[in-house]
Amino acid sequence: MTAGAPETDLTGWRRAPFTAAGSTYDCYEKGSGPGVVLLPEIPGMTPSVLGFADHLVDNGFTVLIVSAFGTPGVPESTRTGLPVVAKACVSAEFRAFATNAKRPFSDYLRAVARDLAARTPGPGVGVIGMCFTGGFALAAAVDDVVLAPVGSQPSLPLPLGAKRKADPGMSEAELARIAARTVESGLCLMGLRFSEDWMAPGERFQTLKDRLGEAFRVVELDSRPGNPDGFKKNAHSVLTREVRERDGHAALAARAQVVAFLHERLG
Repeated sequence: MTAGAPETDLTGWRRAPFTAAGSTYDCYEKGSGPGVVLLPEIPGMTPSVLGFADHLVDNGFTVLIVSAFGTPGVPESTRTGLPVVAKACVSAEFRAFATNAKRPFSDYLRAVARDLAARTPGPGVGVIGMCFTGGFALAAAVDDVVLAPVGSQPSLPLPLGAKRKADPGMSEAELARIAARTVESGLCLMGLRFSEDWMAPGERFQTLKDRLGEAFRVVELDSRPGNPDGFKKNAHSVLTREVRERDGHAALAARAQVVAFLHERLG
């Protein structure tokens, strides 16, 4: 049992740069079994993100973490986080404020997914994104090798105004292709959020649900005042900071649902 979120370090992770679509990022890999690409939340590969990654490894997956921002292994703090936020929000790779946007980082991510799929067992790979990267994981499903996309608290475009709140975090062409895959091949996607989380607005999930129907599996955790797990109104990180290894804990159950989804879709 741990009082806080499970945390680990960089022990055992193999680092190598990967170049595609005009970008190069360090990628960290560990484990064996079907492949899962993991995109950290801001400020990066913190101990709690690594704790989640190691949990996936322990459950039988080859996990590849794309270090798109921040310093791997460094604990989260305001001092280290604010510069990462500022840089990421103005990056042309991520287009943090754009609506109906095809984001360049999506092309890089799909190349990573194809590479991992080619050298791991199973019919394809999973992709998990969180917060700033949540929408990229869903958009990665344009590529046929992505069979288990998971967007946890997807926050792009940053939800300033009604139009951005309802934006699905990808272009109309990408969303149309993903919707077609749900019909053609039975693709399923998963989205997670806290009920009161303004950064991952309910309007965005409603847009995705309207377009994808039952193929978009929603896991919403109660963060209203007086909720059973004591989540604060500003609870945000479903799979990392808010997880407690305590029987019946809602975030722990959500993490288990993600693992089950990966096993279901990847074999």
